[in-house]
Amino acid sequence: MSNSQSLTLVRASLQQATKILSAITDTPRLDAELLMAHALGVTREKLILSGLDHATPPSFDTLVDRRMHREPLAYITGTRDFWTIRLKVAPGVLIPRPDSETLIDAAVDHFGEQGPASVLDLGTGSGALLLAALAEWPAAKGLGIDNSDAALAIASDNASALGLAPRARFQKGDWAGGLTGSFDLILCNPPYVETGAELSPEVLAEPHGALFAGGDGLGDYRRLIPQLPKLLAPSGMIAVEIGASQAAAVTGLFDACGLATTTKQDLAGRNRAILHFSLGKPPEST
Repeated sequence: MSNSQSLTLVRASLQQATKILSAITDTPRLDAELLMAHALGVTREKLILSGLDHATPPSFDTLVDRRMHREPLAYITGTRDFWTIRLKVAPGVLIPRPDSETLIDAAVDHFGEQGPASVLDLGTGSGALLLAALAEWPAAKGLGIDNSDAALAIASDNASALGLAPRARFQKGDWAGGLTGSFDLILCNPPYVETGAELSPEVLAEPHGALFAGGDGLGDYRRLIPQLPKLLAPSGMIAVEIGASQAAAVTGLFDACGLATTTKQDLAGRNRAILHFSLGKPPEST
């Protein structure tokens, strides 16, 4: 970017960055604002309301350059908002996505304000699903399982930062292998991308073990689903995220374990979660 006087204010720098970033993202203005807010150490809301006529910080150009090299925005800023919470994220952990909020939404529909007493999050990553559930229901306690030490460290940091550490435990594990006990709510966002699928450079910057699951994308479902029935408490529910084209295949894997299911769509109308309820007939697909 130019160092001319016209570009020294935040307002002008945002305009220039938006033009530059439009070459690599569908949300160039949003990206620019989030990068600027990060550079200034303020929220995006405060930036928009009262920061547009401040001087542009020297670090902003570097942040824009990192984004132009297709580094994920969340890795640059170090945070990602999910449900009602803000999470720390970093290379080595999957970036939480709004699609995954479908699982929490389904749980809210089922449990209401009372909520589950116990939550299990398999493949917890940043802790997004578990911590969102614990933030939603102040009486709930939960366990997050992951096979990545880096992810577990970040999840633990997030629990502490959100004041949820007394109610959240994290441990290393291979899905539900070796787990005992029962849980009212079981959440899981497993890898479900087919090996060799074409993904954007931003997505490929995330840990491949959290993305890819064999030639058909179903490898982890085949291992995971048979482990779940023994861990589900009476009147509980299982919510497992799926790729938009995988509803029939994953439903078949649940059927093979004797588990009746329903499918829930995300806000864009795509199949996003398979749900199983331990008692009674599941509700109609929504």
